[in-house]
Amino acid sequence: MIRPSPTLHMFCGKIASGKSTLADNLARGSGTVLIAEDEWLHALFADMLQAPSDYVEYASRLRRVIAPHVVKLLGSGLSVVLDFPANTVAQRDWLRGILGQTDAAHQLHFIDVSDALCLTRLHTRNHRGDHPFVVSETQFREITRHFVEPSPEENFLVVKYSEGA
Repeated sequence: MIRPSPTLHMFCGKIASGKSTLADNLARGSGTVLIAEDEWLHALFADMLQAPSDYVEYASRLRRVIAPHVVKLLGSGLSVVLDFPANTVAQRDWLRGILGQTDAAHQLHFIDVSDALCLTRLHTRNHRGDHPFVVSETQFREITRHFVEPSPEENFLVVKYSEGA
C-alpha cells in the first residue's frame, strides 16, 4: 500500500473566521497531527498576553520552537494541521521556511468571510467562553488592519472558502 505524502495544512483568515473549526475537521484524518497556536500560547503565556504587542512577542517565541518540531513530524511521514495564522506575508514566509526544509505537500486554507460574520462569530465565541482568549471588537479591528490575503506570487496551493459557499 502506498502511503500518501505528508501535507502541511496552513490557515489564512481573520479572527473568528472559522480557521480552528476547519483545522479540527482536517485533523481527524489518519496520520495527522493538530498543533494549535491558541492552545500553546494559553498554556505557556496566558498571564503575559495583555495587548496585541504581547501576542507578537510570545507568538514569535512559540514559532521558533514549533518550526523544527513540524519539520520532524512531516519528515516522519505525518501530516500536520498547523492552526497558526498565515494572515500576513511575514507569517506565510515563516511557513514557507518550514516547507523548504521538507518534501511535504501543502495546502493554504484561505477562509474569506466578511468582518460582520467574523464579529458575529467572535461575540458568540466570547459569550460561550470556550475559547482560550476573549478578543474585543476593538482588538479584532486592530489586528484585522494587518491582514493580507495570499497572492498568487506567493506560490501557495490555496484552497479558498467563501462566505455562503
